[in-house]
Amino acid sequence: MHIHILGICGTFMGGVAQLARAAGHRVTGCDSSVYPPMSAQLEAARIELIEGYDAAQTSFEPDCYLVGNAISRGNPLLEEILDRGLPYLSGPQWLAEYVLQGRWVLAVAGTHGKTTTAAMLAWILEYAGLSPGFLIGGVPLNFGVSARLSGNDVHSPFFVIEADEYDSAFCDKRSKFVHYHPRTAVLNNLEFDHADIFADLAAIETQFHHLVRTLPRNGLMVSNAAEASLERVLARGCWTPVERFNDPRGWCVDGDDVNGSLHLRHGEQLLGSTQWQLTGDHNRHNALAALLAARHVGVSFAKGLAALASFESVRRRMELRGSARGVDVYDDFAHHPTAIATTIAGLRRKVGGARILAVLEPRSNTMKLGVMKASLPASVAAADLVFCYAGGLGWNVAEALAPLGDKAVVEDDLDALVTQIAGRSRPGDQILVMSNGGFGGIHEKLLAALAA
Repeated sequence: MHIHILGICGTFMGGVAQLARAAGHRVTGCDSSVYPPMSAQLEAARIELIEGYDAAQTSFEPDCYLVGNAISRGNPLLEEILDRGLPYLSGPQWLAEYVLQGRWVLAVAGTHGKTTTAAMLAWILEYAGLSPGFLIGGVPLNFGVSARLSGNDVHSPFFVIEADEYDSAFCDKRSKFVHYHPRTAVLNNLEFDHADIFADLAAIETQFHHLVRTLPRNGLMVSNAAEASLERVLARGCWTPVERFNDPRGWCVDGDDVNGSLHLRHGEQLLGSTQWQLTGDHNRHNALAALLAARHVGVSFAKGLAALASFESVRRRMELRGSARGVDVYDDFAHHPTAIATTIAGLRRKVGGARILAVLEPRSNTMKLGVMKASLPASVAAADLVFCYAGGLGWNVAEALAPLGDKAVVEDDLDALVTQIAGRSRPGDQILVMSNGGFGGIHEKLLAALAA
């Protein structure tokens, strides 16, 4: 089969492209911005990339077009496909029909932690010799790629997928995860997000319940007991066994960020421990969810804990990008106020009293709409200085951050922002850059400015 993918450089569609190529299909694709790191992964997989959405691409005559959810009506190639009645599918639907069918799917859903938890779960299964396939919205450092069909040149029945609640395509406004039909599902947490497609939290809870409805009776739901929103979802009806975690009377974890300890408990009973590289309660809860999901496919807690000892995290999750003149520059994907606050807290535990300079790009659709601007000051309150890029936003960032006083700096010019950050940095500082995009290459610009 020849498939041509519209929006191929997105994390999800790029992963679908790599899986299709590995399955023996011919894959081509186009995007408005063909750039690394995804373009490099695709070129390494011998996938032909085209810049832009020229309607002339229909001359490729593929068997099917896959339409990414970033593509909307008015796109010239999409309009030509519709006018001519050519075959098309959403990425999640194609994935369900041509990759996931017949596999034991382990899906990780939630507002936060999906990528890290899915990466942990895939690594635990890999460490246990199960050679899973996976599609993850980031690059797990243990694997070096965001997607693969299966490992060790064998067809594994297991497939780990980051189960996103965002919509599937212009023609399918159901959440992506409804297509996946998992047997094992992790519900990590649930907050309001994606204000561009969901009216309120209740609307997202409805989509999560659609996911719950697809699990079989012999499946397993691993759900965060501390999330009232998830309890409301399950109360609507659940036909699958549920194991709740983050419950002091049930499955729980604790540990020490200083010595890197992680302890698995059931109530007061200690079941096992390990030493690992990650920090923060959020990551320990991610690990517990992954351990419970892996146990459902037969991986013991002992084996799972041993795997976590060698887990190397994911790119853009508290990733040290470099140091200059005694200043460390970190990169993190955090873009929701809860994730921003959690990320700063995690770095604070790591660096103690060192100054933290938080650098934000409010780039997600929800942030661009200004829906969460009132929550922004509290989310960065634990940082010593806050720098925010206001370029392209339709709301007043300086006004939103006014409660922080002179602790906050707002610029709508990226170079001016870099100059401000470098000028106010001093040896021992920790610069934490948070964005769900490339942020104009700010990390390299900061390191160069600091060095100069």
